[in-house]
Amino acid sequence: MKTFHPTPKDIERMWHLIDAQGQVLGRLASRIATILRGKQKPTFAPYVDGGDFVVVINAEKVVLTGKKRKAKIYYRHSGYPGGLKSTTPERILKEHPERLLRQAVKGMLPKNKLGDALLSKLKIYAGPSHPHQAQKPERLVIAS
Repeated sequence: MKTFHPTPKDIERMWHLIDAQGQVLGRLASRIATILRGKQKPTFAPYVDGGDFVVVINAEKVVLTGKKRKAKIYYRHSGYPGGLKSTTPERILKEHPERLLRQAVKGMLPKNKLGDALLSKLKIYAGPSHPHQAQKPERLVIAS
């Protein structure tokens, strides 16, 4: 029996629609990362982009457990001396709610070119509307 090696022409992509309202951030990000990677498919290979597209709506209504909304701190650095910046999830949700979920999913994907390609298939929207009706995304219910 020969080993099956998937190629880009073997991949069948679907579009999934996920409503983030009331979902816990980490659990939701973990499920999204699995779908983007294609791990739920029988043709999964770690070196091939075999995942599906994911559209997330209501990103502004995602939930953080415990005191994380105010106590957790995200850091970034400009690369210059004294360039350390910090912010809380509460502030990120106020200004750019889709960034919080994108950052959580990005941390769960490979840190290479494949991870960048996978992240480009993630479409996040703060509100309940999205411009991807033409792709006919299939609603995916994630139990929290």
